[in-house]
Amino acid sequence: MRCEQRSLVMTIALSLLRSVAAGCIAAACLACSAVAAHAQSIVVMVNGDPITDYDIEQRTKLNFLSTHKQQSRQEVLNELIDEKVKIKEGKKFGVEPSASDIDSSFANMGSRMRLSPDQLAKSLESQGIRPETLKARIKAEMVWTSLVRGRYKERLQVGEKDVAAAVAAAGGDAEQQGQAFEYKMQPIVLIVPKGSAQSAFEARQKDAESLRTRVQSCQEANSYFRSMQNAAIKEIVVKTSADIPPNLRKLLDDTPIGHLTPPEVTKQGVEMVALCARNPTTVDTPKKREIREKMYTEKYEATSKAYLQEVRRAAMIEYR
Repeated sequence: MRCEQRSLVMTIALSLLRSVAAGCIAAACLACSAVAAHAQSIVVMVNGDPITDYDIEQRTKLNFLSTHKQQSRQEVLNELIDEKVKIKEGKKFGVEPSASDIDSSFANMGSRMRLSPDQLAKSLESQGIRPETLKARIKAEMVWTSLVRGRYKERLQVGEKDVAAAVAAAGGDAEQQGQAFEYKMQPIVLIVPKGSAQSAFEARQKDAESLRTRVQSCQEANSYFRSMQNAAIKEIVVKTSADIPPNLRKLLDDTPIGHLTPPEVTKQGVEMVALCARNPTTVDTPKKREIREKMYTEKYEATSKAYLQEVRRAAMIEYR
């Protein structure tokens, strides 16, 4: 009987210890939750969606990294509010980029900086910025660009008469006088396998220089390069002066028709261009392109600003 009593006492004691331990754990969890809640304290609700102190802190760091300028807290908060209303407006019209669309844009951004997506993410994290912070900004930009261009397509159109008038008002366009061209080109690659020694590139450069002296037409270029091992000739590409940067325009203008441009070493190997035709054009010129893009940008910015003011006025914005 005494053994049974001892067993009962021990069971009660163990039960009490478990209760105390559970209480301590619960208290610790509550304390952690309180700290997390403090760190994530809501500053403003936008259409029922919160913006926290942490969001503001993250975006402040990202913007400083992008611009090297320190924005005020209110400027950053306004930017985040704008993005919330943009995302809400996008959902209203069924404009919602997929995760893969956003990841692709994130990867393209890294590529322009010669970074892989993982490298870009680690670079951000080293600055105390979560990759999701940048992806949130990318998403808002994608949504808004699609909305403005989709809903106000006609308003954003730039007429060619308006472009011509603006060109004339700016003093005319010297390149309209037969100095702008339409180029027909065939890109050529003498392939060098990845990881090859520098001597392999040098050997291919010598091959390229030798071929430049022999090729006199695009027909000959096709004959040579389609039958050559470790070489590729692509389909004809048509570009105008307005599509090409000045240094490449000069290179093409100095290349005789049917000949190859000087070889250039790239990741793929040694590349050249066979110039098949160079015809004068007044359809588009660098000056026209510059003015057309400037006029479009002005229209886009004015339309975007007015649209944003409209959707922001209709939004439910509640400061805490």
